[in-house]
Amino acid sequence: MTFIAKPRLHHPTLQTNKVGYTRRDYEGRISTLCAGCGHDSISAAIIQACWELDIEPHRVAKLSGIGCSSKTPDYFLGASHGFNTVHGRMPSVLTGANLANRDLLYLGVSGDGDSASIGLGQFANAMRRGVRMAYIVENNGVYGLTKGQFSATADQGSKSKKGVVNNDSPVDLVGLALQLGATYVARSFSGDKEQLVPLIKGAMAHGGAAFIDVISPCVTFNNHAGSTKSYDYVREHNDAVSRIDFITPGQEITAQYAPGELIEVSNHDGSVLRLRKLHADYDPTDRYAAMNYMHQHAAHGEVVTGLLYLDPLATDLHTALNTCAVPLASLGPDRLCPGAAALEKINAALR
Repeated sequence: MTFIAKPRLHHPTLQTNKVGYTRRDYEGRISTLCAGCGHDSISAAIIQACWELDIEPHRVAKLSGIGCSSKTPDYFLGASHGFNTVHGRMPSVLTGANLANRDLLYLGVSGDGDSASIGLGQFANAMRRGVRMAYIVENNGVYGLTKGQFSATADQGSKSKKGVVNNDSPVDLVGLALQLGATYVARSFSGDKEQLVPLIKGAMAHGGAAFIDVISPCVTFNNHAGSTKSYDYVREHNDAVSRIDFITPGQEITAQYAPGELIEVSNHDGSVLRLRKLHADYDPTDRYAAMNYMHQHAAHGEVVTGLLYLDPLATDLHTALNTCAVPLASLGPDRLCPGAAALEKINAALR
């Protein structure tokens, strides 16, 4: 595969943030994803959020697993630390990196297959341990790299591109994050940059485990009648005599709607996604009310978006383990290996 790097030249009048970087300094390589993929919109939102937060790129560590979503860290924050792990194991590698160097800002990017299937246990333990990170799942309900099988987040009764009906109950990552103790939980839509950018900024600045589930339609395998992860929720009419796999470039679909408003976002193929934005007076500090609110609207076929839950007094894994303030990766041998006497003292305390 050939990678095309973006030109390094910057126009001298490009606006800089407080730390002297232009928005282009937060970009990466040119995306190789399908034209119109919602994942590219998420990458753009991450770029915008980090630029607006005045984050120095070298202070960010971005990690991912396997899947279309896990390719995207190559398309943003090109000057940041990066690690592409094996399938489903991103949370464990990120946890280890976080314990070794607490001074970095950690951004975990995953997909519904990477986190809700093979990596479900990894996701669960990262949430319950309170690992300080922004965990973003780019959720399209399908395995794009292996040609369109249902993922664990596909809704029961939804249809695949070939017309197969999904009979399994979906894994609700937002509900799991709430139950497992995440202290910042949100859901958004890849086409709603106005909402997504602030949510990412909040997650990056949060002091504990922050989780964002972003519905990100797959324009190739899950953007058709019967798909509940398409740009539109239900296709009203389909009289096509055949399905052609040629993918034409598509324009990005955006959405702007007021707090409390319900909108139907129409996709290029005519399907409809129903989005309900949280009311302005919604209280995000009640974990169980958030779960109830989400399920009430799900019963009406509505996807609730916004900041669902926030614990303003969140702590992280370093607090729970009482680690030292100095990053473990920078400690010298004298502190890491204090000798037999110190070890004996620790062992005696555990007897």
